[in-house]
Amino acid sequence: MSYEPQFTITPRLLSLVEEVSAMRERVQGATVELAWVPALQKDGRSRNAHASTAIEGNPLTLEQVRALEAGDESVGPTECSRREVLNYFAGLRHVEKQANKKVIRHEDLFRLHRILAEGVMDQGEAGRYRKIKVRVGGYLPPEPGMVSGFMFELLEWWNRKAGELSPVLSSAILHYRFEGIHPFADGNGRVGRALALWELYRRGFDTHHVFSVDEYYWEKRQAYSDALQAVHREGENLSGWLEYCAEGLRHTLERVWMRIQALNVKRTGKLTLRPKQEQLLKLLRDQGSMAPVEIWEALGVSRQGAMNQLKPLMEAGLVEKVGSKKTGRYKLCS
Repeated sequence: MSYEPQFTITPRLLSLVEEVSAMRERVQGATVELAWVPALQKDGRSRNAHASTAIEGNPLTLEQVRALEAGDESVGPTECSRREVLNYFAGLRHVEKQANKKVIRHEDLFRLHRILAEGVMDQGEAGRYRKIKVRVGGYLPPEPGMVSGFMFELLEWWNRKAGELSPVLSSAILHYRFEGIHPFADGNGRVGRALALWELYRRGFDTHHVFSVDEYYWEKRQAYSDALQAVHREGENLSGWLEYCAEGLRHTLERVWMRIQALNVKRTGKLTLRPKQEQLLKLLRDQGSMAPVEIWEALGVSRQGAMNQLKPLMEAGLVEKVGSKKTGRYKLCS
């Protein structure tokens, strides 16, 4: 017997899946020089490691996470906060290496949990299903004695039936059901998000391992929590959760596309997009062109702050100014 997810393909969900599929083809077909792939992978790992641990309360900033990955172990307030992030980096590398694994077993989940949770658990034992009751907000996951059976059913579904669905859907279903069972005493959020990435890798959806969808969950963390809780309230109907996750993948792919474009436009230079610059590129894409005052108001920065964001984009050939000095507007380069 395997798990049977309950959901409806709503018009919005269908539209989102089609948009995600089209955006993925666009990203996959983009000119990406082989030398850039490690940098994109490193950036994606850093963003995922920061976001997934931050959701659980880790205080390290993205810049500190990048420094930690580079070997600076002086960052952050505690050894535990550093260990949690380093564990997540190790977990991400593990699922990347296991991307071609055909059958996932309980032992594979135990190993992933040990990598992610060793030395940072508040309760329970790393690499073993829980033997205690747990509570997640107002939700009570299954009793400890039921965990193994529910996980057997989930693995049966993942190994045998998940491939019948778009990976956009199967990764979200796996993510939710794992969190619903909450099989470990601690660390379930990090493991569940890593499993969702693993499914995308196994299905060949992210062949370069550069997507940082955890970043979306962090930035929209209240919506993330609300979407998970809504499934319980709606009798395990996953439709709303699937829409939320599909929207997250669409958002993630848009960001990856902009990062690739930043590398492509000026191959002799190097530009690492800041969050405000990514926001600005998206605004210009959506609105066509913007006046200076519209830019600094939309970004919530000063006039000089807006120019500080614009200058690198213009130097890289991503943005240009059109019109006169007084009435000029900024737009994406054709």
